[in-house]
Amino acid sequence: MKKNLFLIIVATLVLLPVSLLAQPAKMLGTWYSIDEDGNRKSVVVITKNSNGTYEGRIERLLTGDPERRCVNCTGAEKDKPIKGMKIIRSLREDGNKLTGGTIMDPANGKVYNCTVSLDNKTGDLKVRGSLDKTGLIGRNQTWKRAEN
Repeated sequence: MKKNLFLIIVATLVLLPVSLLAQPAKMLGTWYSIDEDGNRKSVVVITKNSNGTYEGRIERLLTGDPERRCVNCTGAEKDKPIKGMKIIRSLREDGNKLTGGTIMDPANGKVYNCTVSLDNKTGDLKVRGSLDKTGLIGRNQTWKRAEN
C-alpha cells in the first residue's frame, strides 16, 4: 500500500511539470477576439515562430468593413489592411503563460505590453494588454477558441 502511494506521488510530481510546459502549445490556433461587451470582433491565429516566439495575426474581421485599414496606426502599419495584420508580437514562454511581447489595438493604433494565459477550466485564452511591463495598469480580454 505504501509503495503504491509512493509511486502515485512520484508520477504526479514527474507529470505535473510536463503538463505545465504543454500549456503554451494549447494556445496555438484560431481564436475569436472578444470585446468587453462579449462581441466577437475578429478571428486571430496564434502561431509559434522558428525562433521560439509567438505571434498573432488577424485572419478575419467580424464587424464593420472587412477591408478597412489601420488609419490610427503609426510606422509601417499606417494605413495597411487590418486583415492579415500581425497584432501580437514577440511573446515568449514563461512557465504556463506567454509574456514579454506586445499587442496592438488596431482600433486606436496603440501598442501595449502583453501576457497570454490559458484558463484551464474553460479553455479560454486570457489576454492582458498593459501600459507597464509588470501588467498592473491594463485590461483583460477573454478570447474563445474558434470552431474549425
